[in-house]
Amino acid sequence: MIAMQNEKSRYGKRWLPRVRWGALLCVMVLIYGTHAPLIALSKAEGRIPFNPSSCVVMIELVKLLVSFATLITTGGASTFLAPPSPFLVAPYAAPAALYALNNNLVVLMQAHMDPSSFQVLSNLKIATTALLYSLCLGKRLRWGQWASLGLLMAAGVCHSYTSLDPADTGETQQEIRLHITAWGLFLMLVYCCASGLAAVYTEKVLKGQKLPLSVQNLYLYVFGVLINGLSSFAALASDKSFLEGYSWTVWAIIAGQAANGLLMSVLLKHGSGITRLFVISCSMLVNAVMSWAVLGLQLTFFFSIPLAMVALAAFLYYT
Repeated sequence: MIAMQNEKSRYGKRWLPRVRWGALLCVMVLIYGTHAPLIALSKAEGRIPFNPSSCVVMIELVKLLVSFATLITTGGASTFLAPPSPFLVAPYAAPAALYALNNNLVVLMQAHMDPSSFQVLSNLKIATTALLYSLCLGKRLRWGQWASLGLLMAAGVCHSYTSLDPADTGETQQEIRLHITAWGLFLMLVYCCASGLAAVYTEKVLKGQKLPLSVQNLYLYVFGVLINGLSSFAALASDKSFLEGYSWTVWAIIAGQAANGLLMSVLLKHGSGITRLFVISCSMLVNAVMSWAVLGLQLTFFFSIPLAMVALAAFLYYT
């Protein structure tokens, strides 16, 4: 009897971390998938009524406050009895700067390419992240894993093209014009490299320092608020005030992205940036279902193709 109880206890201890990890990944997939539909719901007369830069600052601020509250409630405040070394804190500025660069590049690229081209070409960040992951972290990937990441990138491109169906976008009477400039291609390359470098560098910093994750998050988001705050106030030369146009959907976006950022730290601390790529790709299902249920878009048969490709890519990578 005691032996059976011990076996059940060992079985539970073995599977409980897997269940928690699976739940974390599912929550991240849900948040990623609902992001675009929520932005669409927030639009007024086809335009975003709020300042995107201020939204980024609010997301960073919420993450900072949650990290600080976590640090206090877990008794980690004793870490700051002595001022932290500048050499310890300085590395956390780089991810904030890279993410701020990407946020501004997304806006800048809209003048040099159409949204559809951006959606298709942004899948190149899967390749840049994998290359930087292998080079910077010294992780050797098998040929089958490289093939799976190529399949994952192809799935993203396939999904982007199937979403261009005029019947789904409501543009039955209007031609979808694709355009991109040479400067736009260069900016896209910088965007994809910065995205991959930010993920890989953050993973390296989080795993390289033996500090509680709440302390590391505090360092990350202090720089996030400062750097994005400066960028936001520089952008406020427009006629929009800082919180102008905020609605319940905007606050939902802020809460969701803040939660996703905190969960991403857990993933990068205990998992890998490659898993992040699969999370983003799997969110296509949630995105499509929400777009169908909330925005009235149509799901076509071709949507099953990229989903099957993502499933096959995950099977190839993790087996």
